[in-house]
Amino acid sequence: MLPSLLVLSIAPLFCRADVIEVDPRRDLTLAKRMSGTQPLRILITGGARGIGRGLFRHFLGAGHSVYILDANSIELEHVKKSADKWKSASSQAIWKASLCDLRDREYIKSIVDDVKDVFDGKLDVLINNAMATEGVGAGKPMEDDGDETMEDWDTKIAVGLTAPYVLSRLCVPLLKAGSSAPGSPGTIINISSTRAHQAEDNHEAYSAAKAGILGLTQSMSVSLGHRHKIRVNAILPGWIHVMNERAEADVSGAAWEEGLTKEDAEWHPAGRVGKVDDVAKAAEYLIGTGFVTGQEVVIDGGVGRKMVYPEE
Repeated sequence: MLPSLLVLSIAPLFCRADVIEVDPRRDLTLAKRMSGTQPLRILITGGARGIGRGLFRHFLGAGHSVYILDANSIELEHVKKSADKWKSASSQAIWKASLCDLRDREYIKSIVDDVKDVFDGKLDVLINNAMATEGVGAGKPMEDDGDETMEDWDTKIAVGLTAPYVLSRLCVPLLKAGSSAPGSPGTIINISSTRAHQAEDNHEAYSAAKAGILGLTQSMSVSLGHRHKIRVNAILPGWIHVMNERAEADVSGAAWEEGLTKEDAEWHPAGRVGKVDDVAKAAEYLIGTGFVTGQEVVIDGGVGRKMVYPEE
């Protein structure tokens, strides 16, 4: 007997149950899509540390093929030594990690050519995650007279805003040939930040880049959607604790919760600080949902909805 799928058809005043016969032998693609195991070809920038590394580990472990870029040679070499451990023994997924300065537009072109070769001309998911920062600590005041302030601005805008635009436009042919969801070609996910909407002192460059990504997402979703049906969405992480997603933490055996306090958890209405898996689940949703595009998905445990008063 063939396996049966129970489908509920809901009308305004009644509910009707139909039984549809599905033969996975005749529609393996459908069966894989429904079970969430359809292998994807994914390109992630900033994939050797932090959220990007966590996404690399998550998707590679789920059986997807992943190509990552990063400008940190030390972290990249460490990831190269660790990646095979993140794959399941039965996985046929492939991976590649390349050093790339996203300020160099010509080099980005050569990387896209290599991605084309590695993934046979198809790309299912592009995740623009990279940002030129070691964290979210404050920079120097914008009125500082030194050259460092403007150099920081130029670098963050180049890596955090210009590079996603350049990489996305170069990847359009590969995304057109890809498939993220049934009836949908490849998709783009831009990693922004809640700092696009909320600011602290001396974060002008970071906040400008992350806010710019939202405008870029909106515009690309319309342009690429109308022309190619390519969906483009943004994820806005809040406090995602990623101190364990780096070489030093692997060597020391640091646990995810290391460095966090009870007060850190209680600050969030959700009751805890964010994890990379929270971002990964949002990415999975955006990848597999063919009718969602141009949207901003906030992953902040509810902090952005809190009314905050001055401390007494």
